[in-house]
Amino acid sequence: MRGLAEFVMKGRKQAIMAVLLLGLIPIVNFLSPVVVGLVVLRKGLSEATQVLVWAILPIGGWAIAGDPVPMIMLLGITGLAGLLRASESWEFTLLAAIAIGLCVEIYLRLQPAVLDLIFLQMQPYFDANGIQGEQLDSLRNVMTSFMGAVYMFLAIVLLMLSRWMQAAVFNPGGFQKEFHGLRVEQKVALLLVGLMMLANFGILIPQSWMLYLVLPLMFSGLALLHAVVAAKKLSSLWLAVLYAIIVLPIIANMIVLLALLDSWYDFRTRLHKPV
Repeated sequence: MRGLAEFVMKGRKQAIMAVLLLGLIPIVNFLSPVVVGLVVLRKGLSEATQVLVWAILPIGGWAIAGDPVPMIMLLGITGLAGLLRASESWEFTLLAAIAIGLCVEIYLRLQPAVLDLIFLQMQPYFDANGIQGEQLDSLRNVMTSFMGAVYMFLAIVLLMLSRWMQAAVFNPGGFQKEFHGLRVEQKVALLLVGLMMLANFGILIPQSWMLYLVLPLMFSGLALLHAVVAAKKLSSLWLAVLYAIIVLPIIANMIVLLALLDSWYDFRTRLHKPV
């Protein structure tokens, strides 16, 4: 990835060449937004606009063919990179990433054929467990938001990859320091908790949107754990174990709770205080 970053940063022609080639290949086309994001972070939106226009050509082809999600990711990550460059705040950037998830969810609701295919393959399981009617509709709503949350998560990870590539070339070690400092402040944490309570009771916002509201806190919690491991000079094996078990709901909930506690107690400051 560092080699790609160095190539792209040589000039506009190299960046355009990269997005054109990457955009043509399925799955790999998700690296096209990473390249555009890198250009935005380093040179700003005005310089990146020309690269973005060329990136849209192959990605637009996939959208015409029936898969607009890469286009949503391209435009979304470009916007997030611009916001991060302007604000230097991962906190606001994570909140803005919710819009990407919602855009994917809207697309899935407007084009139900995507989920229809998935549910058709799962039909034997539904029949065996007697899932039908309202239960099936509820599951479909959750699945739609879940897929939106997956793409929101992916957009954040790809943006972080852009930031890491920028740091690798121009500021080695800078991304690690920046990521370790990622923290959700009290007011934002209260806002997220308040929205989660409304979603839990189905007031104003759907219950399934809890998935979007949790992700900023999840990244904040993970950043804190990375900071602790680095500060205490612990083995990276601890992080490997963490990511292996993070799929367990109890572990994910504990990370979110840790992030909320950190919003009030700022464990990083306490961590670096002299004993």
